[in-house]
Amino acid sequence: MDEAAKSRAPLQESLSSRTVAVAKTAGFCFGVERAVDRVYEQIRAVKEGAAKGPIYTYGPIIHNEQVVSDLEKKGVRVIDTEEDLKRLPKGQGTVIIRSHGVSRHIYEILKERGVAVADATCPFVKKIHRIVDEHAAAGEAVVIIGSPAHPEVEGIRGWGNEYTTVIENEAEAEKYEVAEGKKLCVVSQTTFNYNKFQDLVEKILKKGYDSSVLNTICNATQERQVEAAKIASEVDAMIVIGGRHSSNTQKLYEICLKECKNTFYIQTLGDLDPDSVSSVRSVGITAGASTPKKIIEEVHTRMAEQSFAELLKEEEESTKPIRTGEIVTGQVIEVSKDEIILSIAGNKSEGIITRDEYSNDNNVDLTTKVQIGEEMEAKVIKLNDGVGMVSLSYKRMAADRGNKRLEEAFENQEVLTSKVTQVLDGGLSVEVEGARVFIPASLVSDRYEKDLSKYAGQDIQFVITEFNPKRRRIIGDRKQLLAAEKAKLKEELFARIQPGDKVEGTVKNVTDFGAFIDLGGADGLLHISEMSWGRVENPKKVFKSGDKVTVLIKDIQGEKIALSLKFPEANPWAQAAEKYAAGNVVSGRVARMTDFGAFVELEPGVDALLHVSQISREHIEKPSDVLKIGQEIEAKVVDFNEDDHKISLSVKALLAAPQNEDVADVDIDSYSK
Repeated sequence: MDEAAKSRAPLQESLSSRTVAVAKTAGFCFGVERAVDRVYEQIRAVKEGAAKGPIYTYGPIIHNEQVVSDLEKKGVRVIDTEEDLKRLPKGQGTVIIRSHGVSRHIYEILKERGVAVADATCPFVKKIHRIVDEHAAAGEAVVIIGSPAHPEVEGIRGWGNEYTTVIENEAEAEKYEVAEGKKLCVVSQTTFNYNKFQDLVEKILKKGYDSSVLNTICNATQERQVEAAKIASEVDAMIVIGGRHSSNTQKLYEICLKECKNTFYIQTLGDLDPDSVSSVRSVGITAGASTPKKIIEEVHTRMAEQSFAELLKEEEESTKPIRTGEIVTGQVIEVSKDEIILSIAGNKSEGIITRDEYSNDNNVDLTTKVQIGEEMEAKVIKLNDGVGMVSLSYKRMAADRGNKRLEEAFENQEVLTSKVTQVLDGGLSVEVEGARVFIPASLVSDRYEKDLSKYAGQDIQFVITEFNPKRRRIIGDRKQLLAAEKAKLKEELFARIQPGDKVEGTVKNVTDFGAFIDLGGADGLLHISEMSWGRVENPKKVFKSGDKVTVLIKDIQGEKIALSLKFPEANPWAQAAEKYAAGNVVSGRVARMTDFGAFVELEPGVDALLHVSQISREHIEKPSDVLKIGQEIEAKVVDFNEDDHKISLSVKALLAAPQNEDVADVDIDSYSK
């Protein structure tokens, strides 16, 4: 045997005698398995006509991309936010509540939407809901030991009161204080680390509160953690399998890492680097509560049966290993309306991009987007789609890059401009470099707008006010930009206007008492009495929203602007002294009547009094006995008072008078309009 062979012999011997220990508690727990089964049962029921679709899950049913992806292919849609729940069509479909459970508020939303509910909440979690609900209703303070961002904890908190608090670490436990006179109830997230729970409870109880502590950590979780720690302490390498977003898997990894420094966290066999376990004699395997049995078996089989030489050979066959989540470059070798096939550069694999993974547009024809021979990038989402191809996503790659762009914009409060891609019931959806941003209806404009359809296809500006891509919650705000722009215009407007100025404006709103005019930064009131030198009965017959008008700034009081259309140069009283001098015969229209006389409009803005005694030489009880509103009459001016804008008329003076009878003088100052 040569020296090289001698050096390899011990390694081969050690590998051939490698031991693999799989935790008995690895994989689906009762609650998760129950929830997953409930979804597949619902799919079968819809297929057989026993139930109606569509089927939704509130959040991914489990933290496992492979299971969620399989369900998506079978038509199950994931709803991630309350806003999406509120937009569900009333009375249509079924929403499945996952094992994590939800708050009381979510049940209320589902009831209001009238959708069917399949509640797959883990019974252990349901028990915590009841405990928190009862203690909160009794006015007690409640502490939930757990991760505040975990869906289970968010749901539990939704059954508490204003004295309900989540504590995750020692610092929070040290700072926590119970309101005076309150009893305390302590519960735990079902998947929380038991030893850590004990430590935090001890710190809280040292403060001497009247407390009741309920260990609500699931027995299966405790058993899983204890067994994992034991195996990890006895092996050379430990493999923990589970979703990246799985809380219980993350805690398993932390526990195992303390016992075995060679602990590896993977989601599938494809995530495992063969070199990392190439020379170990013993391997331990455990898995989180959301890990399917099939994945555990794949890892077990590979560790138990495949030698290092085989692993090395497999590694060498692929000059560039592919990892889930990485961005790869490939050449288009085939394209149809609904899928693209790529030859992945530096690898012997081929990848597929389906229409759903290329664009959010379900009708897009992919042959119009790419050509054979083109190079393009995509994100690896699955190493084997079931037929030997790598599943790729152009859409998710673009969204990741877009999310990075949005994160920068969020941190810098940058103003973004993008086109509205969808008008939804609750707001607008825009895309920034492939990443979606939701702008709620309340943040679209600085005033209420019932119909948002006018924004479809428009480029609009906004800022990012909330950035949480993990929860698919990226919120934009256009309202604050409009408010800031208005504030700037308002400041500029008040700096340049003063009483007596003529300005251009747009009628914004018309009421019974006047019209509000948008002056470009602030609104001014054009009162009905200032709309004309004449008389205006109904402003709505004179103006309508959108009319352009030139108005006079009459007065400014603080932020209130009084407007007028009574321009001095158009004042009818300017020439009245000459036109309506005493003795002149004039004509006019009866505008209104009282018991003591009739007011005659000689021209808009100039009224004169025709006293009842001056209407006829015969005795008249009241003007309406002989006159009508709108009637044209001719009369003689018998008095003109320019200072008080008062004119007195007489029809009687134009009638032939009996000999020696004079026309009576009328004191028009003694009468009021």
